[in-house]
Amino acid sequence: MPNTETPIYLYNTKTRTKGQQFVPIDAQNVRMYVCGPTVYDRAHLGNARPVIVFDVLNRLLRHVYGDKHVTYVRNFTDVDDKINAKAVATGRTIGEITDETIQWFLDDMGAVGAIEPDHMPRATAYIAPMIAMIEDLIAKGHAYAAEGHVLFSVSSYAEYGALSGRSVDDMIAGARVEIAPYKRDPMDFVLWKPSSDDQPGWDSPWGNGRPGWHIECSAMAHDLLGASFDIHGGGNDLTFPHHENEIAQSKCAGHDFANVWMHNEMLQVEGKKMSKSLGNFFTVRDLLDQGVAGEVIRFVMLSTHYRKPMDWTETKRVEAEKTLRKWNAIISQVEGEVAPSGLFMDALKDDLNTPQAITEMHRLAQGIAWNQLDILQLKASGEMLGLFQNNGLMDANVAVNRTERVDSIIESLMSSRYQLRSVKLYEKADKIRDGLISAGVEVREGKDSYTYDLLPSFDVAKLEALK
Repeated sequence: MPNTETPIYLYNTKTRTKGQQFVPIDAQNVRMYVCGPTVYDRAHLGNARPVIVFDVLNRLLRHVYGDKHVTYVRNFTDVDDKINAKAVATGRTIGEITDETIQWFLDDMGAVGAIEPDHMPRATAYIAPMIAMIEDLIAKGHAYAAEGHVLFSVSSYAEYGALSGRSVDDMIAGARVEIAPYKRDPMDFVLWKPSSDDQPGWDSPWGNGRPGWHIECSAMAHDLLGASFDIHGGGNDLTFPHHENEIAQSKCAGHDFANVWMHNEMLQVEGKKMSKSLGNFFTVRDLLDQGVAGEVIRFVMLSTHYRKPMDWTETKRVEAEKTLRKWNAIISQVEGEVAPSGLFMDALKDDLNTPQAITEMHRLAQGIAWNQLDILQLKASGEMLGLFQNNGLMDANVAVNRTERVDSIIESLMSSRYQLRSVKLYEKADKIRDGLISAGVEVREGKDSYTYDLLPSFDVAKLEALK
């Protein structure tokens, strides 16, 4: 039975609300499709955001409905003009380029803690279903052949634009619409196009050619998930035209398609759009090779809600590494398993509110609240987010037990510090504070109380010497 004590609410781009409780079509087979990469080069940092976001959703769905009752599909687009151009420029075959790039992607996304989906279809393995779907659309009057091309007739689908909330006139004005003599309408988009001798191509009723981009996902989703499924995800840059076109062609083919549409916002670097011309463009592999742990990349990403623009900064990276080192040290002290905290799960079920979930983890990690249950819940909550994957973030000298003796020594020292301050012996009181800092103890003082954390520099021998 699914664990649904607290319902899941997901923001649906299609309805522009998260007011409706998520109820799967079939709780025994919850289905999600996420648009994957076009495989011609290394994944840049922005490419990692949807992978991490929907990996967390995948983990949540499996937690609630059971691991065997969730099907997650993320595709690879391995037929594309950018791939063709790289093959020409390098003299390598398309197969060599796509095989290599797919493995790069899987390695890099594995490094940031992403579980591989249940299915990772390549577009080139689904050409036959694409051709069949195109033939069906032609037969139903929603597509037409012209000069070796097949185009979808946008005017044949009255609800076109509903997902992105734009009128067709607005889309024509704001989009780079390809004007071609064989098009009946400027907004009509390509389902099939002819291939020259030096381009990849497949036999079809319209001659040797290859599919347009949009038809790929519709055909793969239908083949692997059926005519209707629960969630379709991707970056918000795909809302138009890619997802708008997917809906149009799938609906016109008689498929209900996706119930919930989810889109993550884009990524910036130090407050600016990532761009090679600005010198702030880098791949996930660049960061990993610089020694940034994948867990740190993941934590920074999840510290911003997926529907808000995410700004990668060096300050955030440093703070994330500091936090994760501390948390890894804390959870090293306990063994056992419990469920994540209730407040953590409530946050995650509220449209993947990962910043609030991380706030709950900070509460669990507060020194004044440390006990075995808090630590186990911190561990379970982090694992739900894909953290704590033994990636070397914990320094050996941090893996110390927070024993009663450590608590007792610090309590005694702080008691002495408060007494000294009460009689205005501030210099002696500050020596105690400075000694704690030197021993790697970070103390946060309130008016009548304090909390503390053990830093990566913690040295139990220096603490003992302060007694």
